[in-house]
Amino acid sequence: MVRKSKGFRTSTRNKLRQLPSVRPTITKFLREFDVGQSVAIEMEPSSHKGMPYSKFKGLSGKIIEKRGESYIVAIRVGDMMKKIISRPEHLKPI
Repeated sequence: MVRKSKGFRTSTRNKLRQLPSVRPTITKFLREFDVGQSVAIEMEPSSHKGMPYSKFKGLSGKIIEKRGESYIVAIRVGDMMKKIISRPEHLKPI
């Protein structure tokens, strides 16, 4: 028997759906954030690079560092603080 794939985007048919009429603007990809700014994780399905894991969708946190073109966001999950690396098109300012 063949084992089922457990890839990065499994079980996300509805979660990462994008209507064909809704296309992201270029400014969404060129956004700049400041360290300490609050952001929400809102994934952009058309861009696979720098996309956080799907269980973090809708969570909010603070930007603690910029690393290259990406940002490191600190998010509280239960009692733990997690650091998520994400590109700006997947983040939304609060």
